[in-house]
Amino acid sequence: MIPWIEYQSINAGFLKLNVWGIFVSLGFLLGMVVAYFELKKKKLEVNRVYDLAFWIILSALIGGRLLYVAEHLNIYFAAPLLILKLWQGGMSVYGGFLGAILASVLYLKKYKLKFWQYADAVVFGLPLGLFIGRLGCFFIHDHLGAKTDFFLGVAYSGGARHDLGLYDSLGGLILFFIFLILRRKERFSGFYVAAFAVWYGAVRFFLDFLRARDLVGADPRYFGLTLAQYLSVILFAAGIYIFYRLKRRREDFQDKKAI
Repeated sequence: MIPWIEYQSINAGFLKLNVWGIFVSLGFLLGMVVAYFELKKKKLEVNRVYDLAFWIILSALIGGRLLYVAEHLNIYFAAPLLILKLWQGGMSVYGGFLGAILASVLYLKKYKLKFWQYADAVVFGLPLGLFIGRLGCFFIHDHLGAKTDFFLGVAYSGGARHDLGLYDSLGGLILFFIFLILRRKERFSGFYVAAFAVWYGAVRFFLDFLRARDLVGADPRYFGLTLAQYLSVILFAAGIYIFYRLKRRREDFQDKKAI
């Protein structure tokens, strides 16, 4: 069992730094650093990563916050000003994904860049960013799950509980190492986008069964599933579709070259 250790903020002289915000910022930063080196490796225009990173981060924050608020309207309807207090946590990963995807599509289409190659580079760094960012969720414990006797359970009043922030973080780290292994062989453009969608969709779907139902602010269920689980099914299916569509396109292209 993991002892209860909570870090909401760090006092640095006259500054009070929010722990969750620090880790989320580091996650974005490291994810984009990885994307930069991936673009460089693919000999693509690396300077674009700075502009793209700005729009991705901004859109992810807005999308993540809006979807989280939509899921917990009962809390924010009673106190609307809480919506602006981002430093207290409360972000939907899927809302962040949707915001980031929208920003990426619009940006890459506007400048007529090689969509799947740039998307692969950005997504390659996403698991590492997820690993770091979700550690911030773990340190403030804003995703406590059901009671458990699992060895990674976190000590809590009334009994140990799963911590979904920790599990999601570890999942990101595992996927990042898988990506490092997979990159030893050349992959078709869009491969990492599809792989991430399939992995995260499946992992998140099953992890959400461990979410708490008996705590204040627990995620609402719709026909027994959370909103994130429905979105996970869509993400998983989209990943399968992207994989086979792009793989088939590459095979057709190779067949035409061989003729």
